Amino acid sequence: MDRTERFYKISELLRTSKVVSFAVLLANLEVSRSTLKRDLKYLCERLHNPIVYCRDLGGYQLAASDPADQHPHELPGLWFSPTEIHALLTMQQLLAGLDAGGVLTTHIAPLMERLNALLGPEGNAEVTELRQRVRIIRLAQRSVRPRHFEQVATALAQRMRLHIAYTARGNGSATERDISPLRLVHYRDNWYLDAWCHHRQGLRNFALDAITRLEPLNQAAHEVSAAQLSTTFGPGYGIFSGGAVRWARLRFSAERARWVAQEQWHPEQIGKQESDGSYLLRLPYTDHRELIMDILKHGAHCEVLGPPSLRRVVGEEVEKMTEKYF
Repeated sequence: MDRTERFYKISELLRTSKVVSFAVLLANLEVSRSTLKRDLKYLCERLHNPIVYCRDLGGYQLAASDPADQHPHELPGLWFSPTEIHALLTMQQLLAGLDAGGVLTTHIAPLMERLNALLGPEGNAEVTELRQRVRIIRLAQRSVRPRHFEQVATALAQRMRLHIAYTARGNGSATERDISPLRLVHYRDNWYLDAWCHHRQGLRNFALDAITRLEPLNQAAHEVSAAQLSTTFGPGYGIFSGGAVRWARLRFSAERARWVAQEQWHPEQIGKQESDGSYLLRLPYTDHRELIMDILKHGAHCEVLGPPSLRRVVGEEVEKMTEKYF
């Protein structure tokens, strides 16, 4: 019987009997006296179970709950093994690294504390060491106001509308509109919101960092099916959506193919390794803006084969760059 099982066995014995002697606990758990003493101490001090020893009755019992006590007298999380707890804490560390603005980390801090308590001092030292081995490098992350994130998440969960003031970075225009939040998206280190825009009467995508003001509304959100969300936001490349679906055809040099052949640019992409070592990539897009950025970062190692409209736009961008440098 491992420690987790013993904790539940002790809890069961105390709940089903008025008093349980030390000898009965030893007989049921089949452990040494010192192990049982450590288990009882851990249950009391770490997990806040109100176990007391009654000298008159000659055994242990559960004390009456104190209404002022803020700690729950349960065994939450004890179905996790130490390895699983380590994994959860590592995930928390990863989340903290992705969430530099702290919009999520503060809300999971209580869980972090409970997991630390379950591990004990020795386990905490292991986790501390493990955290030092995990490094998150963020690129071009934009700050989101924690209060805005909380309000968006609350409205999303409660299915209520929001009134927002929004500044589009593409053209700098500022608008106000009512929206029905549908889905939060974390994409390339930044948060976006897929929503129904009641001003435009259609689906739109909003960068959370571009929301300058936000007000919850006491109106039920407009519902949109998952199929419609997928149809609108799924086919395009990256965060941009809308318009007809076209298929880009790209050729990467043999040198760059060693990386690109292992990357997923789009779930529906089709790749093919050529005999000369080059790599052909075919993928759908609806808006070329983000795709162009990913093409140009490969410089001369990537050639746009089609469609002609995409090849022309990339060529025009290269010409503008040439004018600046030559």
